[in-house]
Amino acid sequence: MTETTGKRSLLYVGTYSLRGSEGIYALDFDGDTGALTVRGVVANLRNPSFLALHPRGPWLYAISEAEGEGVVVAIAVSGAEGRTLNQQSTRGRGPCHVAVDPFGEWLATANYGSGSVSLHPLAADGSVGAASDFVQHSGSGPRADRQEGPHAHSVNFDPTGRFLVAADLGTDRLMVYALDRASGTLSLHQEVVLQPGAGPRHFTFDGPARHAYAINELDNTVVTYDWDAADGLLTAKQTISTLPSEFAGTSYTADIHIHPSGQYLYGTNRGHDSLAVFAVDPDSGALRAAGHVPTYGKHPRNFGISPDGRWVLVGNQDTDNIVAFQVRDNGAHLERVGESFALPAPVCLLFVPGG
Repeated sequence: MTETTGKRSLLYVGTYSLRGSEGIYALDFDGDTGALTVRGVVANLRNPSFLALHPRGPWLYAISEAEGEGVVVAIAVSGAEGRTLNQQSTRGRGPCHVAVDPFGEWLATANYGSGSVSLHPLAADGSVGAASDFVQHSGSGPRADRQEGPHAHSVNFDPTGRFLVAADLGTDRLMVYALDRASGTLSLHQEVVLQPGAGPRHFTFDGPARHAYAINELDNTVVTYDWDAADGLLTAKQTISTLPSEFAGTSYTADIHIHPSGQYLYGTNRGHDSLAVFAVDPDSGALRAAGHVPTYGKHPRNFGISPDGRWVLVGNQDTDNIVAFQVRDNGAHLERVGESFALPAPVCLLFVPGG
């Protein structure tokens, strides 16, 4: 699957079907200059707003936010070429996130609209099977406009593949599920309650999987957790704002990733339109605010870090542009390079490993 020539690499971009978007794009990224060029359209899907790669084969998975019940689509990819293998119902409305387990055997989706999680087996040819399990969340939060019911917003397998963490914005909870790999079923292992009105959105583990981080959309914070990989338990230890203290406007967080060096973590602010930068304590995993970088566009929904850690690319959904930043000092500083790249409604940026 690796697509690298010199310092060139392949980037898949999922979009919303707005302003002329054609679906999932394959972009060529120049690791010397930060320049992007379109190589082709991998699949013309309706609102392919989140993507995931298979860890062992040439397969790409996309959720499609279509009318009614959502679907997850399996695509065989070769560079900019894509061939749809099949699709399966996510059994819920408004799917917004998809993840593949570390062994490439199971796929999970989060249904935002109906507040549910589906689990699917993956076949040897990369196709996705019908849901082997389905979990419907329940509950609500204090924000009547956004938390009238459950809204599952992301799913993340832990590095061992034994647990799945689902962030539910509507109920202010992280649900840790134990995965029975033999039967393809999920059982609730831990329910982590956040501050009322936090609205957890995305979640990530650090490299050694000793710590984890949840970014909260509604109160613009990141919560640091200790992660007990043996027992599959999260323990909260710190909450920190993603916004500067002097900011008085409206903003909502979106995406979160840790730099490959493990020394810095980033999160996007939509409204403040920035990347929040945090220094990571190497022992405790605790965060220290280290500044903000403007994204040179509006509504930065998602961003990607190149596998070599040299670049951060940010997709600004409302201004139809992708901006490249060169990474300095192991992630401490991000320097904009070149002109922004025009692409309709970019909402998921996924580097192909090896690039």
